[in-house]
Amino acid sequence: MKGGRGSGRAGKGAVRLWGRHAVEAALKNPARQHRKLWATHEAIEALDGELPHDFPIEYADNPDLDRLVSRDAPHQGIVLDCEPLETVFLEDVLHGDPSRPLVVLDQVTDPHNVGAILRSAAAFDACAILTQDRHSPPEGGALAKAASGALETVPWVRAVNLARALDQVADAGYWRLGLAGEAEATLGEALPAGPVAIVLGAEGPGMRHNIAEHCDALARLPISETMESLNVSNAAAVSLYAIAAR
Repeated sequence: MKGGRGSGRAGKGAVRLWGRHAVEAALKNPARQHRKLWATHEAIEALDGELPHDFPIEYADNPDLDRLVSRDAPHQGIVLDCEPLETVFLEDVLHGDPSRPLVVLDQVTDPHNVGAILRSAAAFDACAILTQDRHSPPEGGALAKAASGALETVPWVRAVNLARALDQVADAGYWRLGLAGEAEATLGEALPAGPVAIVLGAEGPGMRHNIAEHCDALARLPISETMESLNVSNAAAVSLYAIAAR
């Protein structure tokens, strides 16, 4: 690890995660295949549970770990290289408990936002998040750190065509409710009693016109006129709470 800072990326085909909650959740996830763990002795001792005796560990000091991650990444003394999660298909998540909402993200590309939304999805028992494959961030350390372990527990479906996927969501009996600041009805007024797919667009441009047309209704959050909008991850959290509190 001598000779300067690393790229913050794992080897070919692997995912590099960091931070205690993200790494601990990945280690506990039986669906994850692990390559190698770098950590301080203190970080290993703080883990919940025991690692297998033959687990590939390299003990390192914090300055060495700094070189394995992107600049100023809060690794908390632990870095893990592992394989990406297996592909999840939409039909795998649409036929479970109908009270669990689906979160649909249209071109939300910031890994911190998607990670925070995964965390809220786990907190409010969403069945999955659905994104477009080409316009969403990859699995990675920043996203997993923001998700605080939820990357390992909330299914993440990546669709080639989001509009077509929304048709499949409707066929499964979900009411597709898009968040839009210009909508007349508030979220509370527009929420149905049955299964809900909440659709959120990227900050700034919002939902694309084609995606809005594939929603059954649009609704807005009743925020003060002094603030134009909320961060998309905050809007997702508020919406998921409203669905849970119906």
